[in-house]
Amino acid sequence: MSWHDATAFANWSGGRLPTEAEWEFAGRSGLNQKRYPWGDASPLDKFRCNIWRGKFPHENTAADGFTKTCPVDAFKPSRYGLFNMVGNVWEWTSDWFSRDYHTVSNVQKNPQGPPYGDGKVLKGGSYLCHKSYCARYRLSARSASAPDMTTGHIGFRVAFDLKESHS
Repeated sequence: MSWHDATAFANWSGGRLPTEAEWEFAGRSGLNQKRYPWGDASPLDKFRCNIWRGKFPHENTAADGFTKTCPVDAFKPSRYGLFNMVGNVWEWTSDWFSRDYHTVSNVQKNPQGPPYGDGKVLKGGSYLCHKSYCARYRLSARSASAPDMTTGHIGFRVAFDLKESHS
């Protein structure tokens, strides 16, 4: 799914893609400075997310039950009730990627990436992540891809803004 397709779906549903900061806030589920949505415990000692099991890249044992993507509710949700915040598929965000934009931006609440760039930010890692290869199934991990890129290990989630009540 390309970023363009994900954005079109999000708009159609009345939502939008989250910013990178929103995605990471949601992923942390109130556990600040933790590596994973469940805390700091390794995902390798228990099956907490869908990542590559075995010898990368030649043997995926599917010990967690999956060789490719898994159903969204295959693993326990976070404290905020969100599933698969790490592993399974990289997730598009609305931000353009920059290695150092955060060092020059002075926005404190929901900082966003630069106004343009070559790639959009991806968060969360995928089922192709392995401890010997990239171990990108951490909340702080980020990657970038061209907005027209499609692959079987990129997906998205939709963010919705709360409507203010005027009582």
